[in-house]
Amino acid sequence: MSDPLGKITEGKDLIGKIRNFIAGFVGYVDRENRREADKLLRETTAKRYEELWSRISELQRQFVSDGKLEMVDDLEASAIKLRAFIDRIKGASYGYTGFFDAVRINSEELERIYEYDFALLEGAQNLTNAIDNVAASIDTDGLPAAIRHLVSLSQEAIDTYNRRDEVILATSA
Repeated sequence: MSDPLGKITEGKDLIGKIRNFIAGFVGYVDRENRREADKLLRETTAKRYEELWSRISELQRQFVSDGKLEMVDDLEASAIKLRAFIDRIKGASYGYTGFFDAVRINSEELERIYEYDFALLEGAQNLTNAIDNVAASIDTDGLPAAIRHLVSLSQEAIDTYNRRDEVILATSA
């Protein structure tokens, strides 16, 4: 059984990668800090995705002012998915009783949770790149594909969060 705390000191593990995104993230090993770590992760993730949602809204306004109304609806699919994702993260209660009250968590389960946490944070960067691609594709034949990719990544964020929830609920069972 590997020791997640030992990996932290190396800075090469998932916690180290998460810390690159979120200063002060301590992880879930210490029972007293689990709820606070989860709250910090959710607040930071929601904030990052809010910024992305705002960028998509700005692109929609640009399309309206440029008379490209057919693209507004296509972008709306991504905006709706991101808004639902953000609202879900913000509205979720902090902490799952079984997971956060457990005296000890299996290191494999902990690693899986960290993988999903990192995937959510990394997903924000992927969405940033996809939004940049949409903006760069305006007035090109690649715009519809760029928007489809953005919508796909928006759904991926929701799916990743759902899988994270499943792992946490399974851990607490």
